[in-house]
Amino acid sequence: MVTGEVDVINESGLHLRPAGVLTQTCIKYKSNIYLYNGDRKIVAKSVLNVMAAGVKQGAHLRVECDGPDEEEALKA
Repeated sequence: MVTGEVDVINESGLHLRPAGVLTQTCIKYKSNIYLYNGDRKIVAKSVLNVMAAGVKQGAHLRVECDGPDEEEALKA
């Protein structure tokens, strides 16, 4: 398992379009990919989970990747 951190800079946060781009990128990898917004765990391969999380601009997210291509997934 590898982890990293990212800040949301999009003025609208993770609304439909950026959530879709994020999800489509994550689906390319075999690893499980999760985002943590505080104590909330978000399945990054689900556009509905990402959108339902209501991630706003300025949020600091922890990214967790676990699987055979975890390093590549984290870099993406």
